[in-house]
Amino acid sequence: MWQADAVAIADRLRELFACVRAAEAEIGALLVEVESRGVMELFGYRSVPRLLEHLADVSLAAGEVMVKRARALNPGQNLDGSPIPALAPATACAAREGALSNPMIDAIVGVLVQVPPEHRGDAERHLLSFVEEAGHKQVAALGARILAHLDPDGAEPDTTEPATPARELSLRRKRTGVWKLSGKFDDETGTRASALLDSLAQRRTNAEDPDHRSPQERYGDAFSDAVDLALNSPDLPMQAGERAHVMVAVSLQDLKTGVGAATLGDTGEISAAEARIHACDSMVIPAVLGEKSEPLNLGRLRRLISAGLRRALYLRDRGCAFPGCHRPPRHCQGHHIRHWAEGGPTDLGNLVLMCAHHHRLLHRSGWQVRMAADGLPEFLPPAFLDKKRKPRRNNLHQPLPFAA
Repeated sequence: MWQADAVAIADRLRELFACVRAAEAEIGALLVEVESRGVMELFGYRSVPRLLEHLADVSLAAGEVMVKRARALNPGQNLDGSPIPALAPATACAAREGALSNPMIDAIVGVLVQVPPEHRGDAERHLLSFVEEAGHKQVAALGARILAHLDPDGAEPDTTEPATPARELSLRRKRTGVWKLSGKFDDETGTRASALLDSLAQRRTNAEDPDHRSPQERYGDAFSDAVDLALNSPDLPMQAGERAHVMVAVSLQDLKTGVGAATLGDTGEISAAEARIHACDSMVIPAVLGEKSEPLNLGRLRRLISAGLRRALYLRDRGCAFPGCHRPPRHCQGHHIRHWAEGGPTDLGNLVLMCAHHHRLLHRSGWQVRMAADGLPEFLPPAFLDKKRKPRRNNLHQPLPFAA
C-alpha cells in the first residue's frame, strides 16, 4: 500500500514541478521583455533585479541570477535597438514546457558560453538529448567532454610551489562516544584540506536521491570519506607489523541478519547492519570465544576482495556504478550483490564498485543491483521512482580507451 502511495505522490510532485518550471520560464521571458523596453521607462527602477526586490520579494542576488538565466534563454536588444540573439533557444523551448530544472538550465548554459558559435547548435542538441535520462551533473559532465573535444589541450597546469606547512591537531574521544577534533593549520595546508573536503562534501543532487544534509553534516561525512581514502592507501605506514585497522566484533547470526549490535574498537559500538555494510569489503578473522568471552581459537586472515580482483573491479566499473554518481574508484568499496554471509561468492560476477553513500543507500532502500547479460552491473529503482523499474546504469564514467 505504501508503494502505491509513494507512486501517486511522486507523480503529483512531477506535475507540480513541471508547472512551476514552465511558469519560471515565462517569468524569464517577461523579465527580458522588461529589460528590452526599459525598466526605468516602465517602472522607474534602475534594474530588473531592483524591481523584483519590491515586486516579488526576491533578494537582489537571487534576482540577478534569474535575470542572467533569462538573458541566456530569450532574445533581447541592446540600448541602440540592435537585437541580441538567445544563447540557448532550444533550451528555452524545453524550459517553457516545464521539462528543465534551473540547475539543468544553468549546466547547459554554462557549457554553451564556452562553445564557439559555429558549434553551439550541435552542442545544445546533444546536451538536450541527454536530459531525459540524466541529472544536471551528468549533463555537465557530458558538456565537459564536449569542451575537451573542442579544446583537447585544456588550461595550462598550475606550477606554483607550495609553502612549507606548519600544523597541529588534537583528536579526543568523549565518554558519550563522540570524538572532538581541533587544530591549527597554515594557509597552504588549510587550503588543501578545504579543497579535499569541498570535493567530497558536494551536495548529491540525483533526482532519485535528494540530499537534505546540512553543510556541517556534509563536511562531517566528507571527513569520514577522507579517512577511508587514507586507510585504503597502500603507502600507509605499518603499526606493530600490521596495516592500520579497526577491530569490529559481531556474532555471525547478527552479521547475517543485520539485527543487533557490534563492538567497535575498545569501547565503541555500531549496529550489526552497519557492520554488515563494512563486511562487504574487509578482512575477516573468524574467532571462537568461550563463555567468558576469552578467545579460544582465531582463524587465519581471509581477504574477501583480493588486490587483483579489486583491480578488475576498477577496470570494469571505472568508479561508483550507481546511476549518476561521479565518485572515482579510490572512493569506492566492493559490494557483494549476494552477501558473502549468505553464501555469495567473492568473484567479479558477484561484485560491484560503490561509494560509501550509495553502498549504504542500497542496503537500506528499495534500490536493487544485479548483473546484466553483458556482465555489467545495473540498478533497479524503487517503484515510487519508476513504476516499470527500468534498469539504469551509470554513464558518467568513461570506458577504457582501448586502441583499435
